[in-house]
Amino acid sequence: MRKHIVSIVGRPNVGKSTLFNRLCRKRSAIVDAVEGITRDRKYEDVEWGGKVFKLVDTGGIVFDGDESLNKMIRHQAVLAIDESDLILFLVDAQTGTTDVDKEIAKILYPHRDKVMLVANKADNEKFEWELYDFLQLGLGDPFPISAQQGRNTGNFLDELLSMIPETQSAFEKEEPEHTRIAVVGKPNVGKSSIVNLMLGNEKQIVTDIPGTTRDSVDSQFRYHGKDYILVDTAGLRRKTKVTYGVEYYSVMRTIEAVDRSDVVVLVLAADEEISEQDQKIASYAKRRMKEIMVVFNKWDLVEKDTKTTGKFIANLHDKMSFLQYAPVQFISAKTGQRINRIMETIVKIEEESEKRIPTSELNRFMETVVDRRPPTHTSGRHVTIHYVTQAAVKPPTFVFFCNKPALVSENYRRYLHNRIREIFGFEGVSIKMIFKGKKEGEPEE
Repeated sequence: MRKHIVSIVGRPNVGKSTLFNRLCRKRSAIVDAVEGITRDRKYEDVEWGGKVFKLVDTGGIVFDGDESLNKMIRHQAVLAIDESDLILFLVDAQTGTTDVDKEIAKILYPHRDKVMLVANKADNEKFEWELYDFLQLGLGDPFPISAQQGRNTGNFLDELLSMIPETQSAFEKEEPEHTRIAVVGKPNVGKSSIVNLMLGNEKQIVTDIPGTTRDSVDSQFRYHGKDYILVDTAGLRRKTKVTYGVEYYSVMRTIEAVDRSDVVVLVLAADEEISEQDQKIASYAKRRMKEIMVVFNKWDLVEKDTKTTGKFIANLHDKMSFLQYAPVQFISAKTGQRINRIMETIVKIEEESEKRIPTSELNRFMETVVDRRPPTHTSGRHVTIHYVTQAAVKPPTFVFFCNKPALVSENYRRYLHNRIREIFGFEGVSIKMIFKGKKEGEPEE
Protein backbone atom coordinates (compact mmCIF):
# COMPACT_ATOMS: atom_id res chain seq x y z
CA MET A 1 0.00 0.00 0.00
CA ARG A 2 1.37 3.40 -0.93
CA LYS A 3 1.95 6.24 1.51
CA HIS A 4 -0.44 9.18 1.33
CA ILE A 5 0.97 12.62 0.61
CA VAL A 6 0.03 15.33 3.12
CA SER A 7 1.09 18.89 2.20
CA ILE A 8 1.29 21.91 4.49
CA VAL A 9 0.11 25.09 2.72
CA GLY A 10 -0.21 28.65 3.97
CA ARG A 11 1.12 32.18 3.75
CA PRO A 12 4.59 32.98 5.15
CA ASN A 13 5.20 33.08 8.90
CA VAL A 14 2.23 30.96 9.96
CA GLY A 15 4.55 28.19 11.21
CA LYS A 16 4.59 25.67 8.33
CA SER A 17 8.19 24.61 8.92
CA THR A 18 7.68 24.59 12.69
CA LEU A 19 4.75 22.21 12.30
CA PHE A 20 6.75 20.09 9.84
CA ASN A 21 9.65 19.83 12.28
CA ARG A 22 7.33 19.12 15.20
CA LEU A 23 5.68 16.19 13.44
CA CYS A 24 8.91 14.77 12.02
CA ARG A 25 11.50 15.42 14.70
CA LYS A 26 9.44 14.96 17.83
CA ARG A 27 7.64 11.75 16.87
CA SER A 28 9.12 8.55 18.25
CA ALA A 29 9.48 6.95 14.82
CA ILE A 30 10.43 8.73 11.65
CA VAL A 31 10.13 5.90 9.19
CA ASP A 32 12.50 7.22 6.55
CA ALA A 33 14.07 10.66 6.36
CA VAL A 34 15.16 11.02 2.77
CA GLU A 35 18.51 12.58 3.61
CA GLY A 36 20.81 13.24 0.70
CA ILE A 37 18.10 13.54 -1.94
CA THR A 38 17.32 17.22 -1.41
CA ARG A 39 19.36 19.96 0.17
CA ASP A 40 16.68 21.02 2.63
CA ARG A 41 14.98 17.70 3.44
CA LYS A 42 11.50 19.17 3.28
CA TYR A 43 9.62 15.89 3.03
CA GLU A 44 9.72 12.92 5.35
CA ASP A 45 7.77 9.82 6.25
CA VAL A 46 5.98 10.32 9.57
CA GLU A 47 4.52 7.64 11.84
CA TRP A 48 1.71 8.17 14.29
CA GLY A 49 -0.40 5.53 15.96
CA GLY A 50 1.11 2.78 13.82
CA LYS A 51 0.26 4.57 10.57
CA VAL A 52 2.60 6.23 8.08
CA PHE A 53 2.15 9.19 5.74
CA LYS A 54 4.53 11.35 3.72
CA LEU A 55 4.60 14.97 4.92
CA VAL A 56 5.55 17.87 2.62
CA ASP A 57 6.44 21.39 3.68
CA THR A 58 5.61 23.52 0.64
CA GLY A 59 7.59 26.30 2.24
CA GLY A 60 10.61 24.37 1.07
CA ILE A 61 9.68 24.80 -2.59
CA VAL A 62 11.88 27.45 -4.15
CA PHE A 63 10.36 29.81 -6.69
CA ASP A 64 11.86 32.17 -9.25
CA GLY A 65 12.90 35.46 -7.69
CA ASP A 66 10.95 37.60 -10.15
CA GLU A 67 7.58 36.24 -9.03
CA SER A 68 5.46 38.13 -6.53
CA LEU A 69 5.00 36.53 -3.12
CA ASN A 70 1.24 36.14 -3.52
CA LYS A 71 1.69 34.47 -6.90
CA MET A 72 4.19 32.04 -5.41
CA ILE A 73 1.76 31.09 -2.64
CA ARG A 74 -1.04 30.55 -5.16
CA HIS A 75 1.22 28.24 -7.14
CA GLN A 76 1.98 26.29 -3.98
CA ALA A 77 -1.71 25.83 -3.27
CA VAL A 78 -2.53 24.70 -6.82
CA LEU A 79 0.38 22.27 -6.85
CA ALA A 80 -0.67 20.82 -3.50
CA ILE A 81 -4.23 20.34 -4.78
CA ASP A 82 -3.00 18.32 -7.74
CA GLU A 83 -0.40 16.25 -5.94
CA SER A 84 -1.64 15.65 -2.39
CA ASP A 85 -4.15 13.38 -0.73
CA LEU A 86 -4.67 15.82 2.13
CA ILE A 87 -3.85 19.53 2.47
CA LEU A 88 -3.17 21.16 5.83
CA PHE A 89 -4.12 24.81 5.36
CA LEU A 90 -2.25 26.61 8.14
CA VAL A 91 -3.44 29.98 9.49
CA ASP A 92 -2.26 32.13 12.41
CA ALA A 93 -4.59 32.07 15.43
CA GLN A 94 -2.95 35.18 16.87
CA THR A 95 -3.16 37.29 13.71
CA GLY A 96 -6.59 36.22 12.48
CA THR A 97 -7.79 36.04 8.89
CA THR A 98 -5.75 37.98 6.32
CA ASP A 99 -6.38 38.82 2.67
CA VAL A 100 -3.79 36.23 1.60
CA ASP A 101 -5.57 33.58 3.69
CA LYS A 102 -8.78 34.44 1.85
CA GLU A 103 -7.08 34.13 -1.54
CA ILE A 104 -5.69 30.71 -0.65
CA ALA A 105 -9.10 29.64 0.69
CA LYS A 106 -10.71 30.55 -2.65
CA ILE A 107 -8.31 28.23 -4.46
CA LEU A 108 -8.79 25.40 -1.96
CA TYR A 109 -12.57 25.72 -1.54
CA PRO A 110 -13.58 23.54 -4.55
CA HIS A 111 -11.40 20.80 -3.04
CA ARG A 112 -12.48 21.31 0.57
CA ASP A 113 -13.14 17.58 1.02
CA LYS A 114 -9.38 17.06 1.29
CA VAL A 115 -8.52 20.27 3.19
CA MET A 116 -8.00 20.46 6.93
CA LEU A 117 -7.95 24.01 8.31
CA VAL A 118 -5.37 24.28 11.10
CA ALA A 119 -5.03 27.34 13.36
CA ASN A 120 -1.43 27.46 14.57
CA LYS A 121 -0.02 29.54 17.42
CA ALA A 122 -3.07 28.82 19.60
CA ASP A 123 -0.75 28.80 22.60
CA ASN A 124 -3.56 28.86 25.14
CA GLU A 125 -7.37 28.74 25.37
CA LYS A 126 -7.65 32.52 24.97
CA PHE A 127 -6.76 32.25 21.29
CA GLU A 128 -9.21 29.39 20.75
CA TRP A 129 -12.07 31.74 21.66
CA GLU A 130 -11.21 33.93 18.67
CA LEU A 131 -11.16 31.14 16.08
CA TYR A 132 -14.70 31.88 14.84
CA ASP A 133 -13.05 34.55 12.67
CA PHE A 134 -11.73 31.79 10.38
CA LEU A 135 -15.21 30.43 9.63
CA GLN A 136 -15.45 33.07 6.87
CA LEU A 137 -12.91 31.00 4.88
CA GLY A 138 -15.63 28.41 4.26
CA LEU A 139 -13.45 25.44 5.19
CA GLY A 140 -15.13 24.42 8.41
CA ASP A 141 -13.94 24.74 12.00
CA PRO A 142 -10.20 25.32 12.36
CA PHE A 143 -8.27 22.83 14.45
CA PRO A 144 -6.30 24.77 17.12
CA ILE A 145 -2.68 23.76 17.79
CA SER A 146 0.63 25.24 18.86
CA ALA A 147 3.38 23.70 16.75
CA GLN A 148 6.01 25.54 18.78
CA GLN A 149 4.79 24.22 22.14
CA GLY A 150 3.36 20.93 20.87
CA ARG A 151 -0.05 21.87 22.28
CA ASN A 152 -2.87 19.66 20.95
CA THR A 153 -0.67 18.09 18.26
CA GLY A 154 -1.53 14.55 19.35
CA ASN A 155 -5.25 15.14 18.92
CA PHE A 156 -4.48 16.93 15.67
CA LEU A 157 -2.64 13.88 14.31
CA ASP A 158 -5.51 11.61 15.33
CA GLU A 159 -7.89 13.86 13.37
CA LEU A 160 -5.51 13.99 10.41
CA LEU A 161 -5.31 10.19 10.18
CA SER A 162 -9.09 9.90 10.42
CA MET A 163 -9.26 11.80 7.12
CA ILE A 164 -6.99 9.23 5.43
CA PRO A 165 -7.95 6.03 7.27
CA GLU A 166 -6.39 3.65 4.75
CA THR A 167 -2.90 5.05 5.40
CA GLN A 168 -0.19 2.40 5.33
CA SER A 169 0.69 0.73 8.59
CA ALA A 170 4.19 1.37 9.86
CA PHE A 171 4.43 -2.31 10.68
CA GLU A 172 3.26 -3.63 7.33
CA LYS A 173 5.89 -5.25 5.23
CA GLU A 174 4.81 -5.61 1.67
CA GLU A 175 5.55 -9.01 0.22
CA PRO A 176 5.09 -8.48 -3.50
CA GLU A 177 4.28 -11.63 -5.43
CA HIS A 178 6.04 -10.37 -8.54
CA THR A 179 9.31 -8.57 -9.22
CA ARG A 180 8.68 -4.84 -9.15
CA ILE A 181 10.63 -2.64 -11.56
CA ALA A 182 11.03 1.14 -11.24
CA VAL A 183 12.29 3.06 -14.27
CA VAL A 184 13.76 6.24 -12.78
CA GLY A 185 15.87 9.21 -13.79
CA LYS A 186 15.73 12.96 -14.12
CA PRO A 187 13.04 14.52 -16.37
CA ASN A 188 13.18 14.22 -20.16
CA VAL A 189 15.55 11.27 -20.44
CA GLY A 190 12.93 9.07 -22.10
CA LYS A 191 11.52 7.10 -19.15
CA SER A 192 7.95 7.10 -20.48
CA SER A 193 9.05 5.97 -23.93
CA ILE A 194 11.05 3.12 -22.42
CA VAL A 195 8.14 2.02 -20.23
CA ASN A 196 5.73 2.12 -23.18
CA LEU A 197 8.10 0.01 -25.27
CA MET A 198 8.59 -2.50 -22.45
CA LEU A 199 4.83 -2.88 -22.09
CA GLY A 200 3.90 -2.57 -25.75
CA ASN A 201 6.41 -5.10 -27.00
CA GLU A 202 4.96 -7.78 -24.76
CA LYS A 203 1.30 -7.25 -25.67
CA GLN A 204 0.40 -9.06 -22.44
CA ILE A 205 -0.60 -6.39 -19.96
CA VAL A 206 -2.48 -8.34 -17.33
CA THR A 207 -4.06 -5.71 -15.13
CA ASP A 208 -3.69 -2.24 -13.66
CA ILE A 209 -2.85 -1.80 -10.00
CA PRO A 210 -3.29 1.43 -7.98
CA GLY A 211 0.07 3.17 -7.87
CA THR A 212 1.93 5.70 -5.82
CA THR A 213 0.41 8.80 -7.36
CA ARG A 214 -2.99 10.23 -8.13
CA ASP A 215 -4.32 9.40 -11.60
CA SER A 216 -1.57 6.87 -12.24
CA VAL A 217 -1.22 3.11 -12.11
CA ASP A 218 1.36 0.37 -11.81
CA SER A 219 1.31 -1.98 -14.80
CA GLN A 220 1.54 -5.72 -14.55
CA PHE A 221 2.91 -7.58 -17.56
CA ARG A 222 4.32 -10.98 -18.46
CA TYR A 223 7.77 -11.69 -19.83
CA HIS A 224 8.80 -15.23 -20.79
CA GLY A 225 6.02 -16.70 -18.67
CA LYS A 226 6.80 -14.69 -15.53
CA ASP A 227 4.79 -11.77 -14.14
CA TYR A 228 6.43 -8.41 -13.45
CA ILE A 229 5.11 -5.07 -12.25
CA LEU A 230 6.31 -1.71 -13.55
CA VAL A 231 6.09 0.67 -10.61
CA ASP A 232 4.54 3.91 -11.79
CA THR A 233 6.78 6.96 -11.89
CA ALA A 234 4.53 9.05 -14.12
CA GLY A 235 5.21 12.75 -14.35
CA LEU A 236 3.04 15.33 -12.69
CA ARG A 237 -0.40 16.03 -14.07
CA ARG A 238 -0.34 18.86 -16.59
CA LYS A 239 -3.94 20.04 -16.30
CA THR A 240 -2.70 23.40 -15.07
CA LYS A 241 0.23 25.53 -16.12
CA VAL A 242 1.95 25.08 -12.79
CA THR A 243 5.67 24.63 -13.21
CA TYR A 244 6.99 25.97 -9.91
CA GLY A 245 7.92 23.27 -7.47
CA VAL A 246 7.15 20.49 -9.94
CA GLU A 247 10.61 18.95 -9.59
CA TYR A 248 10.11 18.96 -5.83
CA TYR A 249 7.18 16.55 -6.00
CA SER A 250 8.85 14.69 -8.88
CA VAL A 251 11.88 13.76 -6.74
CA MET A 252 9.53 12.62 -3.98
CA ARG A 253 7.76 10.41 -6.52
CA THR A 254 11.09 8.88 -7.52
CA ILE A 255 11.90 8.09 -3.89
CA GLU A 256 8.51 6.46 -3.43
CA ALA A 257 8.98 4.38 -6.60
CA VAL A 258 12.44 3.22 -5.51
CA ASP A 259 11.11 2.25 -2.07
CA ARG A 260 8.38 0.08 -3.62
CA SER A 261 10.57 -1.64 -6.20
CA ASP A 262 12.89 -4.64 -6.32
CA VAL A 263 14.84 -3.57 -9.41
CA VAL A 264 15.75 0.03 -10.24
CA VAL A 265 16.44 0.91 -13.88
CA LEU A 266 18.36 4.20 -13.81
CA VAL A 267 17.93 5.97 -17.15
CA LEU A 268 20.63 8.42 -18.23
CA ALA A 269 20.62 10.52 -21.39
CA ALA A 270 23.62 9.56 -23.54
CA ASP A 271 23.77 13.07 -25.02
CA GLU A 272 23.99 14.78 -21.61
CA GLU A 273 26.47 14.86 -18.76
CA ILE A 274 25.70 12.78 -15.67
CA SER A 275 24.08 15.21 -13.25
CA GLU A 276 24.00 15.60 -9.50
CA GLN A 277 20.34 14.54 -9.55
CA ASP A 278 21.31 11.31 -11.34
CA GLN A 279 23.90 10.63 -8.65
CA LYS A 280 21.44 11.30 -5.84
CA ILE A 281 18.83 8.94 -7.29
CA ALA A 282 21.42 6.18 -7.77
CA SER A 283 22.88 6.72 -4.30
CA TYR A 284 19.44 6.48 -2.72
CA ALA A 285 18.68 3.23 -4.57
CA LYS A 286 22.03 1.80 -3.45
CA ARG A 287 21.41 2.74 0.19
CA ARG A 288 18.01 1.05 -0.01
CA MET A 289 19.78 -2.17 -1.13
CA LYS A 290 17.96 -2.31 -4.47
CA GLU A 291 18.99 -4.29 -7.52
CA ILE A 292 20.22 -1.74 -10.06
CA MET A 293 20.93 -1.52 -13.77
CA VAL A 294 21.94 1.56 -15.77
CA VAL A 295 20.49 2.41 -19.17
CA PHE A 296 21.98 5.05 -21.45
CA ASN A 297 19.09 6.17 -23.66
CA LYS A 298 19.32 8.27 -26.87
CA TRP A 299 22.29 6.19 -28.03
CA ASP A 300 21.27 7.03 -31.62
CA LEU A 301 22.39 10.64 -31.00
CA VAL A 302 25.96 9.70 -30.09
CA GLU A 303 28.83 9.54 -32.59
CA LYS A 304 30.47 6.19 -31.93
CA ASP A 305 33.66 4.27 -32.47
CA THR A 306 34.98 1.03 -30.99
CA LYS A 307 35.93 2.74 -27.72
CA THR A 308 32.75 4.77 -27.12
CA THR A 309 30.93 2.35 -24.80
CA GLY A 310 34.10 1.88 -22.75
CA LYS A 311 34.46 5.63 -22.32
CA PHE A 312 30.85 5.96 -21.18
CA ILE A 313 31.22 3.16 -18.65
CA ALA A 314 34.50 4.61 -17.36
CA ASN A 315 32.85 8.02 -16.93
CA LEU A 316 29.89 6.41 -15.13
CA HIS A 317 32.20 4.62 -12.70
CA ASP A 318 34.19 7.81 -12.18
CA LYS A 319 31.04 9.75 -11.25
CA MET A 320 29.35 6.87 -9.39
CA SER A 321 32.01 4.42 -8.24
CA PHE A 322 29.43 2.67 -6.04
CA LEU A 323 27.70 1.40 -9.22
CA GLN A 324 30.59 -0.59 -10.60
CA TYR A 325 28.60 -3.79 -10.03
CA ALA A 326 25.59 -2.54 -12.04
CA PRO A 327 25.16 -3.81 -15.61
CA VAL A 328 25.00 -1.09 -18.28
CA GLN A 329 22.95 -1.11 -21.50
CA PHE A 330 23.01 1.37 -24.38
CA ILE A 331 19.63 1.80 -26.05
CA SER A 332 17.47 4.11 -28.13
CA ALA A 333 13.82 4.32 -27.18
CA LYS A 334 13.27 6.32 -30.36
CA THR A 335 14.50 3.59 -32.73
CA GLY A 336 13.84 0.63 -30.41
CA GLN A 337 17.53 -0.30 -30.53
CA ARG A 338 18.39 -2.94 -27.90
CA ILE A 339 15.22 -2.21 -25.89
CA ASN A 340 14.88 -5.98 -25.39
CA ARG A 341 18.17 -5.98 -23.45
CA ILE A 342 16.46 -4.29 -20.50
CA MET A 343 14.24 -7.24 -19.60
CA GLU A 344 16.97 -9.73 -20.51
CA THR A 345 19.27 -7.99 -18.03
CA ILE A 346 16.58 -7.77 -15.34
CA VAL A 347 16.02 -11.54 -15.58
CA LYS A 348 19.76 -12.12 -15.08
CA ILE A 349 19.87 -9.68 -12.14
CA GLU A 350 16.96 -11.50 -10.49
CA GLU A 351 18.74 -14.82 -10.91
CA GLU A 352 21.83 -13.33 -9.30
CA SER A 353 19.84 -11.91 -6.38
CA GLU A 354 18.44 -15.36 -5.57
CA LYS A 355 21.79 -17.14 -5.81
CA ARG A 356 23.05 -19.06 -2.77
CA ILE A 357 26.70 -19.93 -2.22
CA PRO A 358 27.28 -23.13 -0.18
CA THR A 359 28.98 -22.50 3.16
CA SER A 360 31.81 -24.91 2.31
CA GLU A 361 32.55 -22.98 -0.88
CA LEU A 362 32.43 -19.66 0.99
CA ASN A 363 34.91 -20.82 3.58
CA ARG A 364 37.35 -22.14 0.97
CA PHE A 365 37.06 -18.69 -0.59
CA MET A 366 37.64 -17.09 2.81
CA GLU A 367 40.80 -19.09 3.43
CA THR A 368 42.23 -17.94 0.11
CA VAL A 369 41.31 -14.32 0.75
CA VAL A 370 42.79 -14.27 4.25
CA ASP A 371 45.98 -15.98 3.07
CA ARG A 372 46.40 -13.30 0.42
CA ARG A 373 45.59 -10.42 2.76
CA PRO A 374 44.87 -11.12 6.44
CA PRO A 375 42.80 -8.57 8.40
CA THR A 376 44.80 -6.09 10.44
CA HIS A 377 44.05 -3.22 12.77
CA THR A 378 46.00 -0.03 13.49
CA SER A 379 46.03 -0.90 17.21
CA GLY A 380 48.00 -4.05 16.46
CA ARG A 381 45.29 -6.23 18.03
CA HIS A 382 44.74 -9.59 16.37
CA VAL A 383 41.64 -9.99 14.18
CA THR A 384 40.45 -13.47 13.25
CA ILE A 385 37.55 -14.31 10.92
CA HIS A 386 36.45 -17.83 11.90
CA TYR A 387 33.99 -18.60 9.12
CA VAL A 388 31.37 -17.09 6.82
CA THR A 389 27.93 -18.20 5.71
CA GLN A 390 25.20 -16.82 3.48
CA ALA A 391 22.17 -16.08 5.63
CA ALA A 392 19.70 -14.76 3.05
CA VAL A 393 18.99 -13.83 -0.56
CA LYS A 394 17.37 -10.71 -2.08
CA PRO A 395 19.69 -9.14 -1.08
CA PRO A 396 22.42 -11.75 -0.68
CA THR A 397 23.46 -11.45 2.97
CA PHE A 398 26.76 -12.80 4.25
CA VAL A 399 27.52 -13.21 7.95
CA PHE A 400 31.18 -13.22 9.00
CA PHE A 401 31.88 -14.65 12.45
CA CYS A 402 35.01 -13.18 14.00
CA ASN A 403 36.67 -12.56 17.34
CA LYS A 404 36.43 -8.74 17.25
CA PRO A 405 33.85 -7.41 14.73
CA ALA A 406 34.55 -3.80 15.66
CA LEU A 407 38.20 -4.21 14.62
CA VAL A 408 37.36 -5.18 11.04
CA SER A 409 38.23 -1.95 9.23
CA GLU A 410 36.10 -0.32 6.58
CA ASN A 411 38.88 -0.90 4.04
CA TYR A 412 38.94 -4.61 4.80
CA ARG A 413 35.15 -4.84 4.56
CA ARG A 414 35.38 -3.20 1.15
CA TYR A 415 38.11 -5.65 0.19
CA LEU A 416 35.92 -8.64 1.16
CA HIS A 417 32.97 -7.10 -0.70
CA ASN A 418 35.01 -6.71 -3.88
CA ARG A 419 36.45 -10.24 -3.65
CA ILE A 420 32.94 -11.73 -3.23
CA ARG A 421 31.86 -9.97 -6.41
CA GLU A 422 35.05 -10.98 -8.20
CA ILE A 423 34.59 -14.68 -7.42
CA PHE A 424 30.81 -15.10 -7.21
CA GLY A 425 29.42 -12.34 -9.43
CA PHE A 426 26.15 -10.88 -8.12
CA GLU A 427 26.01 -8.40 -11.01
CA GLY A 428 23.41 -5.70 -10.43
CA VAL A 429 22.71 -6.88 -6.89
CA SER A 430 23.42 -5.08 -3.61
CA ILE A 431 25.37 -7.25 -1.18
CA LYS A 432 24.86 -7.04 2.57
CA MET A 433 27.65 -8.05 4.94
CA ILE A 434 27.24 -8.58 8.70
CA PHE A 435 30.12 -9.13 11.13
CA LYS A 436 29.30 -10.98 14.35
CA GLY A 437 31.36 -11.87 17.40
CA LYS A 438 31.27 -15.02 19.50
CA LYS A 439 28.32 -15.58 21.78
CA GLU A 440 28.73 -14.44 25.35
CA GLY A 441 30.56 -17.02 27.46
CA GLU A 442 32.40 -18.62 24.55
CA PRO A 443 36.20 -18.54 24.84
CA GLU A 444 38.07 -16.20 22.52
CA GLU A 445 40.91 -17.47 20.37
